[in-house]
Amino acid sequence: MLGSTTAQATADTGPTLQVRSTDSQVERTVQAPAAAARSSAKKAKAKKTTLSRAALQKVKAGKAVSAARKQIGDPYRWGASGPGAFDCSGLVQYAWRKAGVTLPRITTSQYRAVRKKVSWSRLRPGDLMFFYGKGHVGMYVGKGKMVHSPSSGKTVRSVSLKGYYKSSFAGAVRPGG
Repeated sequence: MLGSTTAQATADTGPTLQVRSTDSQVERTVQAPAAAARSSAKKAKAKKTTLSRAALQKVKAGKAVSAARKQIGDPYRWGASGPGAFDCSGLVQYAWRKAGVTLPRITTSQYRAVRKKVSWSRLRPGDLMFFYGKGHVGMYVGKGKMVHSPSSGKTVRSVSLKGYYKSSFAGAVRPGG
């Protein structure tokens, strides 16, 4: 080995590169260009923020799913947003509010308000699923199921997303991001 190189940074001088030669015992410290140091710091910070946002969304989605599941068995009541009774949009609004996310009250507004649109094949727990031209909403809870408040005379329930729901699917969104 001809020499060794170490990199370090201090608050006073910023990033530096220290080069040490093994044959002549010469040590030299070189100041890194400020623009290069700022660029590297921005890239590292941007990546960290993106990962943190995705992780935070996943945590919030888990809380929303848990809140929705706890309402299973509660009666459907038009215009109700809990606790104790729900219509479809009131249920998902309530569940996401428990996770710290504010959603509008009605289905079409919920769809428009959430920017992240999701396809059927990319559903994740917590995603809002819209049906019948966005007139009905439920929450995907994983393993091919959703929790929703279906209609008068029925209760909040978990259902399998097969034929009937797939054929009336109008779109999905991912809140909390």
